[in-house]
Order: sequence, then structure tokens, then C-alpha cells
Amino acid sequence: MVTRLHAPGPLRRVATLSVHTSPLDQPGAGDAGGMNVYIVEVSRRLAARGIAVDVFTRATSSDLPPVVEMSPGVVVRHVPAGPFEGLGKEELPAQLCAFTAAVLREEAQHEPGYYDVVHSHYWLSGQVGWLARDRWSVPLIHSAHTLAKVKNAALAAGDRPEPRARVIGEEQVVAEADRLIANTEDEARQLVQHYGADPRRTLVVPPGVDLDRFRPGDRTAARRAVGIPDDAVVLLFVGRIQPLKAPDLLLEAAARMLADDPELRGRLRVQVIGAPSGSGLDAPRQLQELAAGLGIAELVHFLPPQPPDRLAEHYRAADVAVVPSHNESFGLVALEAQACGTPVVAAAVGGLPTAVRDGSSGVLVPGRDPADYAAAVRAVLSRRELLSAGARRHAAAFSWDRTAESLLDAYTSAAAEMAGAGRRRAGGLRAVAAAQVAR
Repeated sequence: MVTRLHAPGPLRRVATLSVHTSPLDQPGAGDAGGMNVYIVEVSRRLAARGIAVDVFTRATSSDLPPVVEMSPGVVVRHVPAGPFEGLGKEELPAQLCAFTAAVLREEAQHEPGYYDVVHSHYWLSGQVGWLARDRWSVPLIHSAHTLAKVKNAALAAGDRPEPRARVIGEEQVVAEADRLIANTEDEARQLVQHYGADPRRTLVVPPGVDLDRFRPGDRTAARRAVGIPDDAVVLLFVGRIQPLKAPDLLLEAAARMLADDPELRGRLRVQVIGAPSGSGLDAPRQLQELAAGLGIAELVHFLPPQPPDRLAEHYRAADVAVVPSHNESFGLVALEAQACGTPVVAAAVGGLPTAVRDGSSGVLVPGRDPADYAAAVRAVLSRRELLSAGARRHAAAFSWDRTAESLLDAYTSAAAEMAGAGRRRAGGLRAVAAAQVAR
């Protein structure tokens, strides 16, 4: 490893690693979700501050161009690593050598010091970033987004546990990263308690929300735009259709609401926006079959993942957004809904108590009882106007600009720390050499 002997100058270029999913992918399907949104929004804001961002992601089609300009100053580089299609996330560890080689070759085409920092997202990318860090002598910043030990402790019924290889890989990356970025204080504690992370290197940087796109608006106009009757009572789920996200719990809660108030059947509407993903692909029609079994098939409307502007209309059209996940490192969907003025009913797990202010912007539900979710939805409906105002206020405290600024602080402090360590190491070597000459 080449030792950097001088203090780092202003940051010019960041290598962002996202092995298993591209920021160009539509969130809500496959492996694309909140992490994709995070990378897009942060990269754009870094570029707006004059810092170029290269995002390295695995090519999943031969039709993809090698390089795509996502926005001014942000380039997505599609890296060939294994077969383009038909490769599951669990098979990607075998392709990390090929991916790493391509990343290192890209940097080798430039003068040394081309990248100032590496920011890896998810443990697969962390493995690549670890090697790049040592080769380039630049700090590694790592965002886990989800943690295997935490996920395995809160598995949905029938869901597959994360493999031991991932746990080991996460432990290695946590030990090697110069800075660990946690979405919430809860995630920071999990990194320290379950992975032995150094608290001094573990920083809490909350994600943000695009307050220009996700903003309040005319609910009647929004319903007209997405084809929902004016008098409907609309419960909204947005996310990947998989056991972890627990959309089944929303359907069971809706059925409980109808059992308690049969007259609601003529108005109740459940909107499910997303596509099967992960272990949800094992039974892609399970949710439709559950709706039929509960006797509410005609009330549940399934829609594919929506582009951002259209998704904002769905948020504005809803009475309540429901996020019943078994675990969430943060829960961007909850924040987007609140930014549109829609209160949220969410599970009291993971980062959701940060994303939702209980009693002010929505209701947090402990446990997994559909009756409790039905009661929480009714409570929100009875206070919707007040909670809607609270939702807007709460979401306004989160912004991607603030996230980007905090990340920049993490980048620069890590670079300065690495430079200082290099100077001390070089000074020690010179002292040893001088002592040997004196002898």
C-alpha cells in the first residue's frame, strides 16, 4: 500500500460501490429499494457541490452501455462480472473478484490519487471497497443498509435466513472500514453490539427526502389523477412484495376493519404498489390469494412500482400509508408519505421510530397483531387532519442536502485521519532507518 504523506486537499471524486443493484433501477422491484434512492439523491447533491461521483454496479444486461451519465457530475459504470442475467444476489460473492478487478483497472487508467474516497453500500460492495481502500490508500466509508444478524433475529414466517457467509463478510467490512454510516442511533447500537464496531468510527447520518417532489397537494386532484373515488378510504402499501415487508399484515388488518364495520366495505380500498422480490418470488401470487381468502379481493388493487412523480400522487391520494415491516434500517417510504402530508401507521421496529413520530405524524404499532394495526388505522383516520400537519412538519426535518453535508464531513475527517496515520508511519520508518545508520 502506497503511503500518502501529505494532507489531503479538497475532495474531487468519490468512487461509490453498489454491486448488486443499480441506481438506475426502478425502486420497488427486484433488489431495488431505499438504497437505490439513497445513492441517487446523495450522488446528485455531491455533484452539485463540485464533487464527481463514479457509481460502479454490476452489468445485468448485454444491452447496457458501459458508462451512463445519470446526471451532471454523476457517472454509472456497468461492470461485467458473471453472467448478465439469471444471477441471484446469493450467487454474487463468487463474482466479487471479477468486479473488484474491473474497479481497480478503471482507476489504474488515471494518475494515482484519482479517487479521494470509496463509499460502499451493502456488504458485497464493502468487500470490494476494502480491497480498493488498501490499493488506493484512500478511506473506506461503508453503509450497511441492512444487517444479517438483525434481519435473522426478526425473520418473517417462511422467510429464508441470511447465510453465515454474509455474517462473516459483514464482520470483516465493519472491522476494516474507516467510517461506518448508520441511518439511526438504533442501527449504530446494532453495529457496536452485534458486530463489535468502533463507536468512534460509527456515525449516525439520517437519510433524507426530496421535499420538492414529495410535497402536500390537493387530495381530490391526486385521486382523480390515479383513478381513486373521492369518497374512498385508502390504505397504501409501497415496497417490494416479500415477507420482510409484511404486506400480508395490512391485508389482514383491512379484513379486521371490515369485520368490525361491515358498512366500510363500500368505501375501503387497499393500494399495494410494488413487485415480488427476494423470497417473495417463491410464491409471486401469494398476496392475491390471501386477499381472496380473506374475502377482500375486490378491495385490493395491485400496481407495479411507480416512477417518483406518479408515486407522489399515490401518497397524496391515500388516507394512511402503512409500513408493517418486520425490520427496516430506516423506512424511506414512511418519510416520503409524510412529506406528502399522509400520516403513517408503522411497525415499531428498526429505524421506523425515527422515520415516524408516534402520536404526532402517525402511529407506531408494537407486535404483529392485525387487530392492533386495524385499531391504529382507525385512530389515524379519526385524527387525520392533525396528523397530516404533524407528518409534514416531521418530514421537513429530513433533507438530502443535510445527508450529503454530513457524509462530506465523514469523508474529509476520514481522509485527514488516514493522512495523519501515514505521516506518523513514515516518520517512524525514518527514525528506524536513522538509528540503523547511526549503528
